[in-house]
Amino acid sequence: MSRQSLARIDDRERELPGLFAAVGRTPLLRLPRLAAHLRHVELYAKAEHLNPSGSVKDRAARGILLDGLRRGRLLPGQTLLEATSGNTGIALAMLGAALGHEVLICLPGNASPERKRLLAAYGARLELTDRLAGTDGAILQARALAAAEPERFFYGDQYGNDANWRAHYAGTGPEIWEQTGGRLTHFVAGLGTSGTFVGTTRFLKARKPSVVAVSVEPDGPLHGLEGLKHLETAMVPRIYDPSLADVRLEQGTEEAQAMTRRLACEEGLCVGPSAGANVAAALRVAEALPLGERAVVVTVLPDDGNRYLSERFWEAAP
Repeated sequence: MSRQSLARIDDRERELPGLFAAVGRTPLLRLPRLAAHLRHVELYAKAEHLNPSGSVKDRAARGILLDGLRRGRLLPGQTLLEATSGNTGIALAMLGAALGHEVLICLPGNASPERKRLLAAYGARLELTDRLAGTDGAILQARALAAAEPERFFYGDQYGNDANWRAHYAGTGPEIWEQTGGRLTHFVAGLGTSGTFVGTTRFLKARKPSVVAVSVEPDGPLHGLEGLKHLETAMVPRIYDPSLADVRLEQGTEEAQAMTRRLACEEGLCVGPSAGANVAAALRVAEALPLGERAVVVTVLPDDGNRYLSERFWEAAP
């Protein structure tokens, strides 16, 4: 790439909206009530629901757009295209609106009404795909659109784009390391695109190889945990690295939903079911540790609970 081209990219990056700088640096919150019975363990959750659009996917979306700009793949006038269960689409719709790009999102038809409304509120156009095919159906549709009109679209390809996990290697991992003073012993995160788990784990293990990395998946192909994948029966993201997980846990939907309610009622954290799945799994990890073994267990709160308030599980007793 010529110096003149690089200069144009530098100029455009300097002109990026302030939203790009607002992504990340989320707090790490201790969960004292949930772990009150575990005197030897500190349980923390990274408050990714406090990102500008309300989810951890702001990091991946920002990273993918910046990478596209730097590589000369993201051009003025192109439509941003992505397949998503909702959160990455919302993040791209927010950042796309700020950049002045149109956004087209391929989304499973069973995504929550709140997610669909948020996407529409940011001005994104939706292409709803077969609800039974989940995100895999959305991925296939986005690939077909990108192949048919490659010049029209900037296809982010969050499931196969290394800029996804690198955003967490550069951001989420270092933040957790700093916020725990390097004391963490376990990192627990669910698998969707796998970007959060892969990037954060790679950074943490580079700093401290003894960190135990725990991946979390739904316990079956038919589940109610939007954003998470049952990898045995789904399309495995290209960026996923199966060698990184020291422990693999499965999480049931009902238990995750119950924990989601507990987080709201006991810790004052209104977050989504994937956060409930992560915290339920992290608590299982903590409870399995030998008494007297000091540990610092860290997990992630991927998104805000407001985008799930129409779900019936909130009506159950906490």
